[in-house]
Amino acid sequence: MPARPDKAPDSTNYEVKITEKPFNAQVIRSSSKEIVWDLSIGPIQFEDQFLQLSTRLPSKSVFGFGENEQPSFKHDFNWKSWGFFSRDQPPSNNGNMYGVHPFYMCLERDNMNAHGVLLLNSNAMDVLLQPAPALTYHTIGGVLDFYFFFGPSPEAVVQEYTSAIGRSYLPPYWALGFQLSRYDYGTIEQVKTVIDGMREYNIPHDIQYADIDYMERQLDFTVSATRYAGFKEYVDQVKLEGTRYITILDPAISGNESVGTYPPYDEGVVMDVFIKDEQGEIAYGKVWPDYPNITVDESKDWDYQTENYRAYAAFPDFLKSETKTWWKKQIKDLYDNKFKFDGLWIDMNEPASFVEGSVNGCSQNKWELPPFKPAIYGPRLADKTLCMSFQQHKTETEMTTHYNMHSLYGWSQTPVTLEAVQEATGKRSFVVTRSTYVGSGKYSGHWLGDNTSIWPHLHKSIIGMLDFSLFGVSYTGADICGFFEDTTEELCARWMQLGAFYPYSRNHNGKGWARQDPPFFGAAFANNSRDILHVRYELLPFLYTLHYESNTKGSTVIRPLLHEFTSDVLTHTIDRQFLWGPSLLISPVLDQGEVTVRAYFPEASIWYDFFTGKRLESGGYQVLDAPIEVINLHVRGGYILPTQMPDNSTMFSRLNPCGVIVAFDSDGNSEGNLFWDDGDSKDTVENGAYYLATYTASKTEMSLTSTIDKNVGGSADNLLLDNVKIWGISSVSAITLDGTTVPTSKYTYDSSANTLVITELGHDMTKPLNLKWTN
Repeated sequence: MPARPDKAPDSTNYEVKITEKPFNAQVIRSSSKEIVWDLSIGPIQFEDQFLQLSTRLPSKSVFGFGENEQPSFKHDFNWKSWGFFSRDQPPSNNGNMYGVHPFYMCLERDNMNAHGVLLLNSNAMDVLLQPAPALTYHTIGGVLDFYFFFGPSPEAVVQEYTSAIGRSYLPPYWALGFQLSRYDYGTIEQVKTVIDGMREYNIPHDIQYADIDYMERQLDFTVSATRYAGFKEYVDQVKLEGTRYITILDPAISGNESVGTYPPYDEGVVMDVFIKDEQGEIAYGKVWPDYPNITVDESKDWDYQTENYRAYAAFPDFLKSETKTWWKKQIKDLYDNKFKFDGLWIDMNEPASFVEGSVNGCSQNKWELPPFKPAIYGPRLADKTLCMSFQQHKTETEMTTHYNMHSLYGWSQTPVTLEAVQEATGKRSFVVTRSTYVGSGKYSGHWLGDNTSIWPHLHKSIIGMLDFSLFGVSYTGADICGFFEDTTEELCARWMQLGAFYPYSRNHNGKGWARQDPPFFGAAFANNSRDILHVRYELLPFLYTLHYESNTKGSTVIRPLLHEFTSDVLTHTIDRQFLWGPSLLISPVLDQGEVTVRAYFPEASIWYDFFTGKRLESGGYQVLDAPIEVINLHVRGGYILPTQMPDNSTMFSRLNPCGVIVAFDSDGNSEGNLFWDDGDSKDTVENGAYYLATYTASKTEMSLTSTIDKNVGGSADNLLLDNVKIWGISSVSAITLDGTTVPTSKYTYDSSANTLVITELGHDMTKPLNLKWTN
């Protein structure tokens, strides 16, 4: 969080009223006199290891709080509790999961204003939502440190919140491409089979993953010499073909290796980087690393509690300066000596352990058995993690218990991992993490964890992305087609369509389940997957621009309709549709056997079919055709979307001609932006090394123009604007570009749809555009 100000502001958009007897505190919006907080509903309690506070709320339109698998984006106030304590917990009803975000947004009764509230506390806690409407916080440590954000719009709330906790990270351009992964390909030959299939069908494939099966006995910083022989050379080869490589790292480091055989542990002991038990000795749990020189019984792989072949594992203390130095060195050595990865995927960092507390159990004390246990999974706090009484750093010099630091573990690992991969590669790179906390989005993206190949998890993935948009983590997505269990062709087809519009678009599944990469299902499935991914790649300039705006302004990338149409109460419960930014509406099929979708179109805007450019005749709820190969996409009038000709990798698509889609609003106006940089260098925004253009179109002036707001670094020198689509235009008789007539062979006007398509313009995008037409 930023430093506290030295003095109070001259004026505020809120008031705070304190009553001493009986005690009460109210927080009031100045403009509307709406009471957004009122503590009169219940007592405040301060006890050792128990703090409680209750407040009335202005409405039940509350969103946020996570990370949990919620049945809807809007919260249920029927005495519903949500727990906060990071845990290795796949999506399941009501349970606390991988990250902790005690932040919510509330729409007030006027259906115009919104505010957000953060409780900055990392101890185990829960919140109880009550019909009043009211909520009650219970936490077993820390302080009651609340921050309010007064918007007044929902989008402004997120912008203010991220100005405090850190703006969302700008991923490299290639990180927006399609990604493919699975746990346990088995051998490098199986990886080659999958990648060859992607090449055969020309399916876009920007990133391939290496999960823990490529390692020697699941040991970080190793590569299996037998199952993955030639891995380094193969990674170099596929990178030349346009596919980058991401590798996984878990925090747990094997402690059962012979001295001198495993430098990460040996060096970690020397540098004193691991979390300690109460006696000051290295604390050990069990995670993925196997003991050396044993035969693993794969049939028992998931029986974590009784397996005896897992090695003792030590856990780095990431807030210690020596640990940061050690971690960076291990990552640099892996890059220099094993293979040239492009980014890092950090997992199991809640932190997770397959034994409760440690290999020696936990002491019976107040940290392990507090007098109050919040509404979280597990019989004890140490379930599936470390003992609460273990010792680790809270700053580089100060120590505390794991009780206080548990939910900060993944957050503490993320910044140093980003620094390490940037130093190793010399590029912007990216990190995707499983465990997150307030502010994690500044350093990483997040995937929504180990979901299941079931239809309800399509819908839940949208809710998860909407939540993380509120939390300031814009680069998000779920495992496409599901992680656990075998998928079906229909389910996977619908998930590929939805996943094509995840910011983090990765197909990933678990060990032992059937393949689900697009080529596996045959030509028809592969071709449909290619086609929908081509739509994604066509829109990547737009998506990249949205991430730039998220990084610089705090705007959401995945956006609920209520952010744009707050006064339309029907949007407050919509979580089966979502927007890219303010202007692209995605309406996926989420249920088995359906070939139509019921979609809502707010009447306040004009909407155009993305594939035809035809204007919808009316708003409100509509039933749209959605055969198995179709996902419905609509563009909101008043916006201009930048595009580019797709290809099977961003390495090649970035060289292709660009375009714009112009969708007029009811006043005959439209506007949009394009952000562009080299897509790979670090700190291009901070250094001002980028291109930014604003496009404006007017029916009245019959023109489409651009202004070049910034052009530094030369990244746009070879960009050409070739294709222009204008929707909602009444007639066209002639077109000029910079005063020169455009031949009729280069454009087509469809009077039945009121659409104009112009091709082969060849306009140098470093120069202002001046396109005009006559009726």
